[in-house]
Amino acid sequence: MNSGPEISIIIPTLNEEVGIGSLLNWLTTNASPLITTEIILVDGGSTDRTIPIAKNYTANIVHSDKGRAKQMNAGAAHAKGNILYFLHADTFPEKDYDSIISNAITKDCKAGCFRMRFDTTNPILQFFAWLTRFNLLICRGGDQSLFITKTLFNQLNGFDERYTIYEDSEFIKRIYQQARFKVLPNYVTTSSRRYKETGWLQTQYYFGIIHLKNRLGAPPQELYGYYQRKFGA
Repeated sequence: MNSGPEISIIIPTLNEEVGIGSLLNWLTTNASPLITTEIILVDGGSTDRTIPIAKNYTANIVHSDKGRAKQMNAGAAHAKGNILYFLHADTFPEKDYDSIISNAITKDCKAGCFRMRFDTTNPILQFFAWLTRFNLLICRGGDQSLFITKTLFNQLNGFDERYTIYEDSEFIKRIYQQARFKVLPNYVTTSSRRYKETGWLQTQYYFGIIHLKNRLGAPPQELYGYYQRKFGA
């Protein structure tokens, strides 16, 4: 019998001191007692208190080059669970999230995500969040979190590290092509901070252009160049 964790929760971080403690506390206190999990925090070079704060919790800390694709692949390489759960540092799943994921995998679902809510009453963002219930590739994104069997993850060779942004969508596209993808009826709640900083209309427009550029065959570096120009990141 496998005595290791069933689910490995992989969280890429870069200067997330404001919220990482709340997330790690939430994940620990709202996990199901029936499922064994491990939390892997993969840091891309934080210069704030992200790491000292994380050390107060049960997270395993892995250091990686900056870039979510690289960080999530590094986390997967360290994972001991047979299910990988990729979660952004500003996204909170429902209570018993691990049990919900485990049950989905048990029902022969090799990969999937949750529906999403924003932490805002903005009607436009609520509408875009509502669209995440549909099992269509255009409705997918990393903020919904992603669970996948480690076997399938390895078969797909993980995230494409050429992508500095859009890595989630690119990887999920490959999952759709190879396996049954399930959108669970449960929710994660994600931060609307970027929309507040940049403006919801501008942010949604910029992301829309990135999706369009990708559909038209733009290479990863072009997508990142556009992102840098618009968001200054």
